[in-house]
Amino acid sequence: MDARTAVLARARDAISRSQRGPARPVPRNYIRVGAHAPGSEAVVADMVDKLEDYDAVVRVEPTEQGVLDAIDALLGSARVVVVPSGLPQAYKDAAARGGRTLRQDSREAPVPTLELDQVDAVVTCSRVGISISGTIVLDGEPDQGRRAISLVPDRHVVVLERQMVVPTVPQAVDVLGAHPTRPMTWVAGPSATSDIELVRVNGVHGPRHLGVVVAH
Repeated sequence: MDARTAVLARARDAISRSQRGPARPVPRNYIRVGAHAPGSEAVVADMVDKLEDYDAVVRVEPTEQGVLDAIDALLGSARVVVVPSGLPQAYKDAAARGGRTLRQDSREAPVPTLELDQVDAVVTCSRVGISISGTIVLDGEPDQGRRAISLVPDRHVVVLERQMVVPTVPQAVDVLGAHPTRPMTWVAGPSATSDIELVRVNGVHGPRHLGVVVAH
């Protein structure tokens, strides 16, 4: 018996033994629902606290004008900004303030990846936020766009609707659905890693700067 045959035989044996007997029920004793309602003051405050702990810059804006001004402010010195085609027009206009150049991206007409590398920032909406972990989820809807545009530019400004901030992961999964049809991006602060000698390095797997506008 050669090595390949021996390895495959062991794999088949392990698989067959793992399938014996009745399936064990999966324990569901984790917290499914938070103590406070989605979008409540307590849940939003927890979300803001977690995001700021991750070095994100957060603005909570109760008015539409405040949201637009916050988008402009969080973009800062960015001169070229990419936006998904489905982003609300008012958000696009705010991103274009001060003479910024907008690049519009869609699945039908994507901005080439090498050109995205020359873009300073991206503005997107989001699907849901999870306050227990400070996580924002993008699920590829037209107002959020392709995954690439939220990973390549150095700065990401994301608009999170207040009523879509939920306390727990199971509540977020209920919003997202059990069978997603597009890749999702789960964002918890600016991209960073401490893999090398526990030294934190920003911008390894995505934007170094994250700005969040909690809207209305």
